[in-house]
Amino acid sequence: MEKNFLLLAVVYLAAAVIAVPIAKRLGLGAVLGYLLAGVAIGPWGLGLISQVEDILHFSEFGVVLLLFVIGLELEPKRLWSMRRPIFLWGGVQVAGVSAALFLAGLLFGVHWKIALIAALGLSLSSTAIALATLSERNLMATSAGSAAFAILLFQDMAAIPMIAAIPLLGVAEVEGSGQGWLSALKVAAVIAGLIIGGRYLIRPALRIIAKTDMREIFTSFSLLLVIAIALLMQSVGMSMALGSFMAGVLLADSEYRHALETDLEPFKGLLLGLFFTAVGMSVDFGVFLAQPLLILAMAGGFLAIKMAVLFILSKQFGIPRSEQALFSFLLSQGGEFAFVVFGAAAAARVFTPEISSMLVVAVALSMVMTPLLLVLHDRFIAPRYRERDKRPEDAVEAKEDHVIIAGFGRFGQIVGRLLNVNRIRLTVLDHDPDQIDLLRKFGFKVFYGDATRIDLLHAAGAAKARALVVAIDDADDSLKLVAAVRRDFPDLPILARARNVTHYYDLMDLGVTIVERETFESALQLGRKALQELGFGAYQARQAAMKFRAHNIKTLYAVYPYYKDQQQYVSMAKQARDELEAMFARDAEALRDERSRWD
Repeated sequence: MEKNFLLLAVVYLAAAVIAVPIAKRLGLGAVLGYLLAGVAIGPWGLGLISQVEDILHFSEFGVVLLLFVIGLELEPKRLWSMRRPIFLWGGVQVAGVSAALFLAGLLFGVHWKIALIAALGLSLSSTAIALATLSERNLMATSAGSAAFAILLFQDMAAIPMIAAIPLLGVAEVEGSGQGWLSALKVAAVIAGLIIGGRYLIRPALRIIAKTDMREIFTSFSLLLVIAIALLMQSVGMSMALGSFMAGVLLADSEYRHALETDLEPFKGLLLGLFFTAVGMSVDFGVFLAQPLLILAMAGGFLAIKMAVLFILSKQFGIPRSEQALFSFLLSQGGEFAFVVFGAAAAARVFTPEISSMLVVAVALSMVMTPLLLVLHDRFIAPRYRERDKRPEDAVEAKEDHVIIAGFGRFGQIVGRLLNVNRIRLTVLDHDPDQIDLLRKFGFKVFYGDATRIDLLHAAGAAKARALVVAIDDADDSLKLVAAVRRDFPDLPILARARNVTHYYDLMDLGVTIVERETFESALQLGRKALQELGFGAYQARQAAMKFRAHNIKTLYAVYPYYKDQQQYVSMAKQARDELEAMFARDAEALRDERSRWD
């Protein structure tokens, strides 16, 4: 048993380690990498793993952890402020998609009971895939991301009454049917217990566990908490993921929120990856090969109808045009609860086993299709909107006897303000439209344009400028600009911002002699203040900081000739560090001698 478990772990981890980096490298995303890894090692691939159902059930815990962590980031007040998108938008989405799919089923001659349950199941989207994609792409704060999140929450709630209603349409008596009121009371009792327990029991328990100062015990309790809540919700027929989300929300304003999130993050990532891999393994290609055209038509048809309805609804939800297609693709696939809905329909004999199997394969295929749809969005749709929304560049007034500042972010603004108050004429170039509009309100003469374009610099009067200050964020763009200026304006003095030591050296290679590392002086000032806070006198702290500064700059220039020779560079850097340590050791000895004389 142990050997078998370890072998399964090796197969799963090896597949993930190989497939996911390749998928990421090809721009396909991590989710598709996991799905393809599952197909490769599953029963219809290399056949390395056969217990797909067991792995799928176990890996669903990854979705539970995902919802718990998301809940930790949503305080109850914020969740209450989302009640309109959750219930209104979520209700409209489920009703709209279900109605469209139901009518399509009737048009193709499907029995109304089968069409209704299939439509309801297919209206639900994959919480795991959608939320993992939002997190991977940092889209949670966008209009499309927040709307998708709200709708997914509603879908998790809507799945429960859907499953409960299926026996009413069936021809077989299902165990537990006819006890709706009792089930509802159990659900209400569990939710009430969760709210009260989260406030008055879980927090004190976390406080006691934290006082042990044993990180592994805190991690164990975190996992125990989520697993216990998930099992409790499952015991009353509720969604485990929804229950863990509620628990996360209740602990969102707790002082242990960040510790819980940090401890659970690795488990969440691994189990989500296992879930996607299990979905890839669960695609029954035997059913698919029996009727490939029919299943492809089912998957393609429901995807097309669902995306069309979502696209229409995105306009009503106020989602920007540039994000409407993204929103439609994010929620287009079938979800994990569809498997449960179709299983319940088969148990109630509304579905035949063949219909249930075909729908499950169609849903699995739609999950695989989602990352591909997002790749198409990134390659073909998103660039069109970026080009359409691109602001036309401003006409730059050519000046004489002025300073050009390329980039007016946090670094360039300080330089610009200092020059401006000392009556130095400025021409500022920046590519952030919102930043420019804001600065113009405060009287700055800022022009929208790509400062790396040499024709724009010509138009800005670079030939007659007194100096160019390069304060661009991106190091590569900075070097590109300096190289172009050195070629076309060889006599123009350049003062440049360096992001790091490597950028500093690259600028020196281009002949720039006045370079300032963006964080060096401020870090030195903070270190100096830290010494004072720790009991050093003001003069002593200043001397220590200046000595470190002088040695750092000396080292910077000493190492420069060797920075492209990795071995020599490491050797020189180590030698410089040893010299600094010896210097401070001599200073400490001198300080002790001086104190002993006074004593």
